[in-house]
Amino acid sequence: MRWLTAIAEIVLVPVLLVAAVWCWRNGVQTTVFKPQGEVPAFTATRYVGPWLAGCALLAIMSGSVLIDGAARAVRLAR
Repeated sequence: MRWLTAIAEIVLVPVLLVAAVWCWRNGVQTTVFKPQGEVPAFTATRYVGPWLAGCALLAIMSGSVLIDGAARAVRLAR
């Protein structure tokens, strides 16, 4: 049962990282404006705080789970 917990934590890390990347991609929004008359074309980038905060939280959780899973695995291996 203890090995199952350690393995589950190590498997959970990539899931949390994929969720963090998904949040990051939703947190950075790019808009392209076409030229109009004498105004040149430009690209505007908008950063959405809640998505980026979610990304940071998921990255922190991923690191914490990875450290705990590695510690459990080492402790069980002894």
